[in-house]
Amino acid sequence: MSSLTVPVPASLLLPLKVPYRLMLGPGPSNVPPRILSAGGRPIIGHMHKEMFEIMDDIKKGIQYAFQTKNELTMAISGSGHAAMEAALYNAVERGETVLIGVNGIWGERAADISERMGADAKRLVKLPGECFTLQEIEQALSKHKPVLFFITHGESSTGIAHPLDGLGALCHKYNCLLLVDSVASLGGAPIYMDKQEIDILYSGSQKVLNAPPGTAPISFSERAKQKIFSRETKPVSFYLDMGWLANYWGCDGKPRVYHHTGPVSGFFALRESLAILAEQGLENNWKHHQEMALYLHQGLEKLGLKLFVKDKNLRLPTVTTIAVPEGYDWRDITAYIMKNYSMEITGGLGPSVGMVLRVGLMGYNCTKANADLVLQALGDALQHCQKSKV
Repeated sequence: MSSLTVPVPASLLLPLKVPYRLMLGPGPSNVPPRILSAGGRPIIGHMHKEMFEIMDDIKKGIQYAFQTKNELTMAISGSGHAAMEAALYNAVERGETVLIGVNGIWGERAADISERMGADAKRLVKLPGECFTLQEIEQALSKHKPVLFFITHGESSTGIAHPLDGLGALCHKYNCLLLVDSVASLGGAPIYMDKQEIDILYSGSQKVLNAPPGTAPISFSERAKQKIFSRETKPVSFYLDMGWLANYWGCDGKPRVYHHTGPVSGFFALRESLAILAEQGLENNWKHHQEMALYLHQGLEKLGLKLFVKDKNLRLPTVTTIAVPEGYDWRDITAYIMKNYSMEITGGLGPSVGMVLRVGLMGYNCTKANADLVLQALGDALQHCQKSKV
């Protein structure tokens, strides 16, 4: 008689089934065949010299994408959330004050993480769809005297692209580090880490870069490095300890030693996605995303839909937010489009839940044909979804 008390799961004896979906939400986006193929290459050891060469390529690709010469540049083994935690865990110690710009869900998350690690998180809050002025930020910096200020460049929950010019110099005037989230914007909207004096910048693999989720580019300025490597206590996470990770990524000039097993296949895919970005050129990518966003916006307005972000100059090119049309339930619209078009567009997230529909045109998916398909699907949904009589 068998000693097993848990039987074989019947579902695991069936073939794996994954439906095709056109991923035109805020991410993840569809992965092009070239990147899928790269991720399917044979596994090698995470400490093999060939792996280190691939990691060095990734580092150079991130430096290009971020427009930085920072030596402490790498990809975190995890999603954008892991990079957010790595930034905060390493740059901030328990009891220190941080200032968090909250105008969407990512500011809310940064504040939550900061409080969990014992920092004193001061929130600078705006309604979804609004940005902070330099004057408002300076007043908060002067009042709270934080060691770090967090802002989201591409706030995917609200569709805002927050201006960054002048922020770095302003933060440094108050001896404060500038931390920027560019998960939804990297590759699709201009960002210049060194020129804009950004101290810590991170992103994710699954948006404009079109790689599978699970690797997260991040970089630290010299000013940030000084703060990180002169701290009095160890970071609260061993896995995200930048002392170890700097060595693993060859950023400290010492022989690399084992810290964790990196996502080898994920690094293959990320390397290929950064190669595609380099081949296409950053400025070409920025221009293309802007042009496709404008094309989509014009089509939405012809359908009688209203864009959520009023100021055209503040609209995020990669993720468009549409005000939920009066009388409709956003869930009916997204469900109809999924059922009839096998296409993902989504509703709001965090503070924008119930307020917006979100459409992402990112990287491989950023095409006129996809924009036209979104417009067709939305027009169809508005005709067929039941409208409230109230």
